[in-house]
Parts: sequence; C-alpha cells; structure tokens
Amino acid sequence: MSEVLLKYLPEHAVESVFELIKTNSVHLKIVNERVTRHGDYRRHPSGKHQITVNANLNKYRFLITLVHEIAHLAAFEKYGRNIKPHGNEWKITFQRLMIPFIRPEIFPNSVLPLIANHFRNPTASSDTDARLAFALKQFDERKPDIHFIHEVPSGSYFRIKNGKVFQKKGLRVKRYECLEVQTGKLYLFNANAEVEIIPG
Repeated sequence: MSEVLLKYLPEHAVESVFELIKTNSVHLKIVNERVTRHGDYRRHPSGKHQITVNANLNKYRFLITLVHEIAHLAAFEKYGRNIKPHGNEWKITFQRLMIPFIRPEIFPNSVLPLIANHFRNPTASSDTDARLAFALKQFDERKPDIHFIHEVPSGSYFRIKNGKVFQKKGLRVKRYECLEVQTGKLYLFNANAEVEIIPG
C-alpha cells in the first residue's frame, strides 16, 4: 500500500499516513475526479470505514484531503455520531492529525506558512481559504487552455466548467464581478477560479 501512496503523497508523509490508515482501519479508495468534492468518508452498515479521495489532486492537496477525511472518522469515534460534521470536535481532531505534517520536508516553502495559518482554525474546505487554495493550485497539472480568473483581461469573455459564458467586469474587494451573458446576472468569482478564455 505504501508504494501506491507514494504516487499520490509527498514522500516524507507516506509512512505517517500509512500508520493513520492502519490505526483507523480505513479502506481507502482513490477515485476519478468529482467536481463537487475532493474526498469523502462513509461508515458502512458493516462498520467498515471507507474514505475516497480524487486521483487528480496534487500531492499536497491529496494529503490535506485524506487527513481531513480521517479526522471525520476519528472525531466520530471519539466524540460520538451526533457531532456536527465540521464542528469544534472535528476541527480539534483535524489540527491534531495535521500538525505532524506541517514541516518543510513535506510542504514547499511557498505553502508552509499558509498551511500553518490555516490550521490555527481549519475550515470545512481549504478552498475557502483563498490564499492557501491559490498556493496549492500552483502545483496542479494545468491544461494549457485553462486560466485563473485574475489572469483574464477585463472585458474579456470566458467559459466555466458547466459551459456558462461570462464577461469579466471589475474587482470588488477580493472577488471579481462577472456578468453572465445569457441572463445578464452579476456573479462574484474568487481570484483562483479556473476558467477557459474565449478568444476574440
């Protein structure tokens, strides 16, 4: 199993992650990309703990996602099934499990301080921490026609994953105001949203 993990995790995290998987009796499934989530945890009626993580995540996001899901399992086991999925018990558990990984041998210098800051009070998704999400995205394999919205020139048109077309207007505080062409509605986009620029 540790040979498999080496393909998806930073090298110096593999041994500790393998121990976490064994200790918590996790059945880990690495699955094709799901747009709505990076991973999930389910306890089957048989009592088996199954965690799924998307195969397309970069090594750092894979690590955070896997530990995030193991924290759900560990928090439910320790505090009972009635806790909130991303409540204080889960946060404390996620911090405790993640701290041993916040080291320069595991995370690059560009990400380390942002990770340390995020784990002072972790959120349900690291995507909501715009600076951390942007730093992690730098390690994704990017398709040549995909750009971050902050790279799109003002006034240009772009397409998002579901096929909807927008025109970029201006910056409002930290997010970009964009007009959906078909409906004329204004939407706000995070700077690190991935879009396809429409030429011309």
